[in-house]
Amino acid sequence: MDQNTKRRLEVRAKVIKAMAHPTRLFIVDELSEQERCVCELTEKIGADTSTVSKHLSILKDAGIVQSEKRGLQVFYYLKFTCVLNFFSCIEAVVRSTSEERLALLDR
Repeated sequence: MDQNTKRRLEVRAKVIKAMAHPTRLFIVDELSEQERCVCELTEKIGADTSTVSKHLSILKDAGIVQSEKRGLQVFYYLKFTCVLNFFSCIEAVVRSTSEERLALLDR
Protein backbone atom coordinates (compact mmCIF):
# COMPACT_ATOMS: atom_id res chain seq x y z
CA MET A 1 0.00 0.00 0.00
CA ASP A 2 1.45 3.37 -0.95
CA GLN A 3 1.55 6.36 1.43
CA ASN A 4 -1.29 8.26 -0.30
CA THR A 5 -3.62 5.27 -0.04
CA LYS A 6 -2.62 4.70 3.58
CA ARG A 7 -3.27 8.34 4.50
CA ARG A 8 -6.65 8.35 2.72
CA LEU A 9 -7.69 5.20 4.60
CA GLU A 10 -6.48 6.65 7.91
CA VAL A 11 -8.65 9.73 7.37
CA ARG A 12 -11.67 7.53 6.61
CA ALA A 13 -10.97 5.46 9.72
CA LYS A 14 -10.88 8.63 11.84
CA VAL A 15 -14.42 9.52 10.75
CA ILE A 16 -15.66 5.99 11.37
CA LYS A 17 -13.94 5.83 14.77
CA ALA A 18 -15.52 9.14 15.75
CA MET A 19 -18.95 7.60 15.33
CA ALA A 20 -18.01 4.29 16.94
CA HIS A 21 -19.60 5.02 20.30
CA PRO A 22 -23.28 4.73 21.29
CA THR A 23 -23.37 8.24 22.79
CA ARG A 24 -21.90 9.79 19.67
CA LEU A 25 -24.34 7.87 17.49
CA PHE A 26 -27.12 9.24 19.67
CA ILE A 27 -25.76 12.77 19.24
CA VAL A 28 -25.67 12.40 15.45
CA ASP A 29 -29.26 11.09 15.52
CA GLU A 30 -30.35 14.07 17.62
CA LEU A 31 -28.56 16.54 15.37
CA SER A 32 -30.21 14.97 12.32
CA GLU A 33 -33.50 16.38 13.61
CA GLN A 34 -32.26 19.87 14.49
CA GLU A 35 -29.33 21.76 15.96
CA ARG A 36 -28.90 21.40 19.70
CA CYS A 37 -27.08 23.24 22.43
CA VAL A 38 -24.78 21.34 24.76
CA CYS A 39 -27.29 21.76 27.59
CA GLU A 40 -30.04 20.01 25.57
CA LEU A 41 -27.76 17.14 24.64
CA THR A 42 -26.54 16.81 28.22
CA GLU A 43 -30.13 16.49 29.43
CA LYS A 44 -31.13 13.98 26.73
CA ILE A 45 -28.03 11.84 27.24
CA GLY A 46 -28.09 12.01 31.02
CA ALA A 47 -24.37 12.68 31.35
CA ASP A 48 -22.39 15.61 32.69
CA THR A 49 -21.49 18.53 30.46
CA SER A 50 -17.79 17.67 30.27
CA THR A 51 -18.53 14.16 28.99
CA VAL A 52 -20.95 15.41 26.35
CA SER A 53 -18.52 18.16 25.35
CA LYS A 54 -15.77 15.55 24.88
CA HIS A 55 -18.00 13.48 22.59
CA LEU A 56 -18.91 16.60 20.63
CA SER A 57 -15.23 17.53 20.36
CA ILE A 58 -14.43 14.13 18.83
CA LEU A 59 -17.27 14.50 16.30
CA LYS A 60 -16.18 18.04 15.49
CA ASP A 61 -12.53 17.06 15.10
CA ALA A 62 -13.59 14.37 12.62
CA GLY A 63 -15.54 16.95 10.62
CA ILE A 64 -18.97 15.46 11.30
CA VAL A 65 -20.44 18.32 13.33
CA GLN A 66 -19.99 22.06 13.40
CA SER A 67 -20.62 24.50 16.24
CA GLU A 68 -21.76 28.07 16.56
CA LYS A 69 -21.55 30.16 19.71
CA ARG A 70 -24.58 32.32 20.48
CA GLY A 71 -24.25 34.32 23.64
CA LEU A 72 -23.24 31.94 26.39
CA GLN A 73 -24.44 28.81 24.59
CA VAL A 74 -22.79 26.71 21.93
CA PHE A 75 -25.06 25.08 19.36
CA TYR A 76 -24.06 22.03 17.34
CA TYR A 77 -25.37 20.83 13.99
CA LEU A 78 -24.42 18.21 11.43
CA LYS A 79 -21.86 19.51 8.97
CA PHE A 80 -22.59 16.66 6.56
CA THR A 81 -25.99 14.98 6.67
CA CYS A 82 -24.64 12.28 4.36
CA VAL A 83 -23.38 10.44 7.48
CA LEU A 84 -27.02 9.45 7.93
CA ASN A 85 -26.65 7.32 4.77
CA PHE A 86 -23.98 5.40 6.65
CA PHE A 87 -26.56 4.64 9.35
CA SER A 88 -28.95 3.26 6.74
CA CYS A 89 -26.19 1.04 5.42
CA ILE A 90 -25.32 -0.23 8.90
CA GLU A 91 -28.97 -1.02 9.59
CA ALA A 92 -29.19 -2.95 6.31
CA VAL A 93 -26.14 -4.99 7.30
CA VAL A 94 -27.57 -5.68 10.77
CA ARG A 95 -30.95 -6.66 9.32
CA SER A 96 -29.37 -8.97 6.74
CA THR A 97 -27.06 -10.59 9.28
CA SER A 98 -29.98 -11.13 11.67
CA GLU A 99 -32.08 -12.70 8.93
CA GLU A 100 -29.20 -15.00 7.94
CA ARG A 101 -28.74 -16.11 11.54
CA LEU A 102 -32.46 -16.72 11.95
CA ALA A 103 -32.48 -18.78 8.76
CA LEU A 104 -29.75 -20.98 10.22
CA LEU A 105 -31.95 -21.65 13.25
CA ASP A 106 -34.86 -22.69 11.02
CA ARG A 107 -32.84 -25.47 9.39
